[in-house]
Amino acid sequence: MIPITLAEVAAITAGTLGGGVAEPGSAAVVTSVEIDSRAVAPGCLFVALPGEHHDGHDYLDAAARAGAVAALVSREVDDPPLPCVQVPDTAAGLADLAREVLARLRAADDVVVVGITGSVGKTSTKDLLSVLLTPLGPVVAPVASFNNEIGLPLTVLRADERTRVLVLEMGADAPGNLTFLTSVAPPDVAVELIVGHAHLGGFGSIDGVARAKAELVQGLRRDGVAVLNADDPRVSAMAPLAPRVTTFGRSGDADVRALDVTVDDEGHARFVLAAGEERLPVRLGLAGEHHVTNALAAATVALHLGLPLAHVVEELAAAAPISPHRMQVTDSADGIRVVDDAYNANPTSMRAGLRALAAMTAGERRAVAVLGEMLDLGPDSGREHAEIGAYAAELGIEEVVAVGAGTAPLLAAAVAGGSGGHHAADVDEAEQLLRGLLRPGDVVLVKASNGVGLSRIGDALATGALGAATP
Repeated sequence: MIPITLAEVAAITAGTLGGGVAEPGSAAVVTSVEIDSRAVAPGCLFVALPGEHHDGHDYLDAAARAGAVAALVSREVDDPPLPCVQVPDTAAGLADLAREVLARLRAADDVVVVGITGSVGKTSTKDLLSVLLTPLGPVVAPVASFNNEIGLPLTVLRADERTRVLVLEMGADAPGNLTFLTSVAPPDVAVELIVGHAHLGGFGSIDGVARAKAELVQGLRRDGVAVLNADDPRVSAMAPLAPRVTTFGRSGDADVRALDVTVDDEGHARFVLAAGEERLPVRLGLAGEHHVTNALAAATVALHLGLPLAHVVEELAAAAPISPHRMQVTDSADGIRVVDDAYNANPTSMRAGLRALAAMTAGERRAVAVLGEMLDLGPDSGREHAEIGAYAAELGIEEVVAVGAGTAPLLAAAVAGGSGGHHAADVDEAEQLLRGLLRPGDVVLVKASNGVGLSRIGDALATGALGAATP
């Protein structure tokens, strides 16, 4: 973060500086911003966010003991242990700080902001770009999946005078989310991956999702470029909204293309990466054919920013999962191959995960899918889950373990299609069930929306903690 004084914090956020030590406290320098008192270090501004289960205002003492120079608060605090800047809304104040810091960085030097959105693939594409773009200079990218009105400003505030590229993941679960995020960090490059069936409860329809995702393109800077998926008609339709456009995909008219795509028995895609007249073969380091889209998007950004195709191919081949529970493939000590994609799920990514599982087994190893509920699908939830169950059976997935009450339609459709079916009420019951079901040689996909908590099963399987029955 670029250093700013506490007086500047108050001015930027239109807040009131108090706390009994305003002088010389107003000259104190803030060098970082945190919302978790456990992460506070000397020089930090602690932002007290109210929450459903915890209120940051209750942790001012802990922040002060850890070395915070001040706190951003939204209500008066009796006898505060450190200087406080009071604002009506601390989340809005956090966004104001990020907006100002980025404006100062842009005024002082050349920093490129890359914004990424899409119903699936945002985090994987962000992770790829954080590696691909390092020859340009220091890159700042989100930790895990910091892609909302809190996580994005925190990511922006990690940038400093040395930062050359700021890669920002931008998520949305309702109209207007991306308009707000781009008001904080207007992108120079806007990457649109896929418009899929995610958060339908907040958007109402797939067309509602498309309109919301288009807000990223509409938020581009005046001379910005939209990087659009030529294979998705709803994404291609966003082209008139952008000052400039470059495209990626398997389509023949895409600017950056994947030719002759195949998938090997370890689930890795192989293809020829084509850009203009240049062509180079690549085997992706990430497992799952769906990563072809993410790799093409990242490659298009890298090429647009001047990096050579040979560098792009080399890094795509070497790339490994960075963010946890995102298609992490582990061979456990008890002979089970674990495909841990438990961080998130929607109908589009569920299908992609199941295809990857089928490719890794190819009739030679038993495929087991441990599937939890896909949340936030609205009134279509039952139908969407049933379609995933039917798809699993169509792919030949031998065993489906459905976790949670919301997966009943999924399980019924999978069994009707010929898959073996098992139901677990919760994660604890699923763990007990898997202890008796799994055997050496199995390939197990673990996937659900993050709120279901299946990441615990992914971790346990990868470490061999659940064990495997003797065949």
